[in-house]
Amino acid sequence: MKTSFSSEFAKRYGLYALVTGASEGIGRCFAEELAKAGVNVVLVARREDLLHTLATHLEGTYGVLCPVIGADLASPEQVEDVFQITDQIDVGLIVCNAGFGTAGNFLDGDIDTELNMLSLNCVAVTRMVHHFGLKFKHKGRGGVVLLSSIVATQGVARSAHYAATKAYIQSLGEGLQQEWHGSGVDLLIVAPGPVETGFAKRSNIQLGKSESPDVIARQSLKALGRQKVIRPGVLAKVLSLALSTAPRWLRIKIMSSIMGSMTKQLPQ
Repeated sequence: MKTSFSSEFAKRYGLYALVTGASEGIGRCFAEELAKAGVNVVLVARREDLLHTLATHLEGTYGVLCPVIGADLASPEQVEDVFQITDQIDVGLIVCNAGFGTAGNFLDGDIDTELNMLSLNCVAVTRMVHHFGLKFKHKGRGGVVLLSSIVATQGVARSAHYAATKAYIQSLGEGLQQEWHGSGVDLLIVAPGPVETGFAKRSNIQLGKSESPDVIARQSLKALGRQKVIRPGVLAKVLSLALSTAPRWLRIKIMSSIMGSMTKQLPQ
């Protein structure tokens, strides 16, 4: 069954979308929602075996094509491989979902892990947006979805570097929305709160209430071309509303307190 946004979606963004971090969680849900809309999906992630399993499911269920690219986007060389492989594919939408986070005191962390996160969360996204943005601008149509976060609008203790990477994405997206105004290229910034994915396990965060990743993907794709920023799910909306009138110093304190409660098991 096709989604409610499918009628105009392929017409506006073309026959192919590219989703990074598509092997699980939010990325997998984006791929599923796009396939439901009749859009072919280029699946990109490190774990190629999971991508092939997903591709088989999507192709068999929705009758779309799902090319698979196994790549670690923290490597500039592998980002270039993605560009070369997709050069002959008419990609009209990219969902820059790949990324990970770290938690705990910054000085307790491993610097190589932090720099790897910076490469994946920021450098790879910048390269992707520049490469495909040029193509979209030339065609006069296209779409970009950037995954920001509820932590992107203030510093957050015990998630200082991850929050900083998302602040970069938030700022980049806001600036590009102005630069691309009237170009035919849509850019949506997605800023979710806690989500039920493997993200929390990798970053050693103990989540309380969290949102389902399919909600994030579905609401985001419905908002693409209609809104500039979306905070999908009830939790993100409630948190954003609660913080909206607070001065920055208070937002830092509140979000740091919330992160502290989710990282109690880590060294203080």
